[in-house]
Amino acid sequence: MKAIKNKNIAIVGGGPGGLTLARILQMNGASVKVYERDFNREVRVQGATLDLHEESGLKALEVAGLMDAFNANYRPGADKLRVVDKHGNIVLDEHGADGGSYNRPEIDRGPLRKILLDSLKQDTVVWDSQFVSLSEQDGAIKLEFKNGSIAYADVVIAADGANSKIRPYITPIKPFYAGVSVIEGAVYNSEKASPRIHELLNDGKIFAMGDEKTLIVSSKGDGSLVFYAGIKSAESWLQDSGIDFKDKARVFAWFKQEFAEWSNIWDELFENAEPLFIPRPQYCMPLDQTWEALPNLTMLGDAAHLMPPYAGEGVNMAMLDALELAECLLSDVFANTHDAIAAYEKQMRARALETASMTLEQTDSLHSADGLKNLVAMFNPEE
Repeated sequence: MKAIKNKNIAIVGGGPGGLTLARILQMNGASVKVYERDFNREVRVQGATLDLHEESGLKALEVAGLMDAFNANYRPGADKLRVVDKHGNIVLDEHGADGGSYNRPEIDRGPLRKILLDSLKQDTVVWDSQFVSLSEQDGAIKLEFKNGSIAYADVVIAADGANSKIRPYITPIKPFYAGVSVIEGAVYNSEKASPRIHELLNDGKIFAMGDEKTLIVSSKGDGSLVFYAGIKSAESWLQDSGIDFKDKARVFAWFKQEFAEWSNIWDELFENAEPLFIPRPQYCMPLDQTWEALPNLTMLGDAAHLMPPYAGEGVNMAMLDALELAECLLSDVFANTHDAIAAYEKQMRARALETASMTLEQTDSLHSADGLKNLVAMFNPEE
């Protein structure tokens, strides 16, 4: 690890990618701090469950020595999928006796974060640290945070997600709109609040499609569910709609209009969701993006290669980024951090290009007139 010997490394962002990187670097003797904007580790982790893939997310956990902890916390059966039409009729069901042919072990975001946090040395994560700016000072990088605190590091890694504030210091390249907007919602205690959907979920996932729209529902280990309603729309749709997403009645009215041909089975999601819905226009980084490597600044995950979620690759890409970046920084092949970062970024961009291309194809396919047929064919290619 001669490239980072005696260097202080700052990771901005305490998601799965940033924490995985911190774990692997730290277990190999590197000096690491993680700066996370959440107030503390008890803040509720939002979002659906995560399916970790053997060649990426699980591979990173294996190298991080955390597979035992993962096996004690993942949710067997949560990867089981039901594909249904817009009326809730099941057209593909993985809940059969054969157990399914896919290995996509699911874990909730909260338990995964806890596993990673517990693996780090005490005080590695500096909470309530929302990044504001960075600058060069006396050969080091000065980091400034919203709470007024300041930190210094020799190497900084941006793991701060889709709206990364550090990415512009690396490249001016911006993402493009992918043609789909998503409304995210959550229902707590779904067994009582949305019994029909809860039964259809059966502790797994639902993919519903019709009329060039999607509705994806995911169960969580705490008895709640998360759902994502996806529509093809103009990039300006969010602003043009005028919807107050804190107003449940307004959002429900939008759903009834936009999904007018869909069965009322789905109404209980919007009727019983928590008051705050989250609109998520979907963006993707240019497939051919490139930039000149810097000696002391790089990025991983969505900050580096944002893409829509319709191939389930986001967290897996971030964790594989963490593994590959750690391997480059720790390798004795590279005499300095510039060479290590350049090697990592080259392979990361090549991998992201391939994955983003596949993801965009999948996004278009699911939101096409044949979306339901296309998804079933993906799971049953022989038919």
